[in-house]
Amino acid sequence: MNIDEFRKQIPNENSCRKFFEKLIWPEGRTCPHCQCSHSYRLNGASVRAGLYECAQCKRQFTVTTKTPMHSTKLPLWKWLLAIYYILNSSKGISSTFLGRLIGVKQSTAWKMSHAVRNMMSNWAAALPPLSGVIEMDEKFFGCKPRYHFGVRSKTGNGTSKQSILVAVQRHGPVRPLMVEKVKIATIMPVIDTIVDRDGDLMTDKSHVFHEPGKRFASHQSVYHVAKEYTRGDVHINTAESFGAMLERVKIGVFHHISGKHLDRYLAELSFRWFNRDPKKVVTKSGKKKTVWKPKPIIEQLRSLLRFACGSQIRWKKTGAIRQIPAGAY
Repeated sequence: MNIDEFRKQIPNENSCRKFFEKLIWPEGRTCPHCQCSHSYRLNGASVRAGLYECAQCKRQFTVTTKTPMHSTKLPLWKWLLAIYYILNSSKGISSTFLGRLIGVKQSTAWKMSHAVRNMMSNWAAALPPLSGVIEMDEKFFGCKPRYHFGVRSKTGNGTSKQSILVAVQRHGPVRPLMVEKVKIATIMPVIDTIVDRDGDLMTDKSHVFHEPGKRFASHQSVYHVAKEYTRGDVHINTAESFGAMLERVKIGVFHHISGKHLDRYLAELSFRWFNRDPKKVVTKSGKKKTVWKPKPIIEQLRSLLRFACGSQIRWKKTGAIRQIPAGAY
C-alpha cells in the first residue's frame, strides 16, 4: 500500500483516532489505569476528542494514555505517518530524514522513532521461546570496523565492542540479546529464557556453545576456521545474515548507535525480520530461489499497535529520553 492509498483509507484525524483505537484495543476499549472494560465517552465543547472516563476508577484516558505516545501534542496522523515510514523502510530510517518527511524537528522525530521501537520491544518480549532448528552465533557490535583503510582492528571480546548473542529460529523469529561478555556464565541464563531445550541447536565451533549445546535435543556445528560453512543442512548462515543486516543498518542508516538505546534498535530489526513472508521467484538463469517480502502494512500495524500499552517514552530535562515501565503514570 503506497502513501496515497494509505491516506485515502485514513483521510483525517478523526478516522486516524478510530484506527488507533481499533488496533490498540482489538478486544474493546480498556482503561489503561485499572484495566476495566467499562468506560464512557466524554462529550462537550471543552472536551478534547477521544477522551473517555473509566466507570470503575473514574480516571480519564485516551487511546495514547500510558503508551509510548503518552501526552503527545502532535496529531495522530503524524504518528501514523512516522510508523508507516519506519515499517516500510528496509533497514530503518534516520531521524533527520524522518523529520523532513513528516514535518517535525529532528529531535522530535528521534523521540518518535524510539517510541515506535519501544512498542517493538514490547512485541519482542511477548514472543514464545524459539523452537525447532535454532541457529546461534555471537556478534560484536560497534567501534571501528575490522578493516579500515588497510589497517586491521582488533575484534571480539578483547575490545570495547558490545557483545550480542544472536539466536534465530529457521523460518521464524530472531532474538538478539545484549550480554556483558560472550562466555558460558553469561549466555547460559539467557539461553534458558529464550530457547526451547527440545530444539536442535546449530552453532560454530566456539567453545562457549559446547556446554549449552548439551541441554538441547541435538547440537551440531560447522568449523569456520577450516573453511567449512555448511554441511548438508547444518549451518548458521541465517544468524550471520542477521548480523550482517545489523552492520548494514549501522553503516548505511544510523552511522552510530548508542549502547543505551541498542536494545530498541535490535527490537526494530527483530520486528522487521519476523514480519516477512517467503516468495518463490525465478531468476534470469532459470533458477528458483526464495525472496523474503515484507508483510502488508496493515498486518504489520495490527501486530505492532496491540503492544502499544505497557510503557512510555518521555523527555528528560537534559534532552535525553527515559523509559517509564508499565504501572507508572
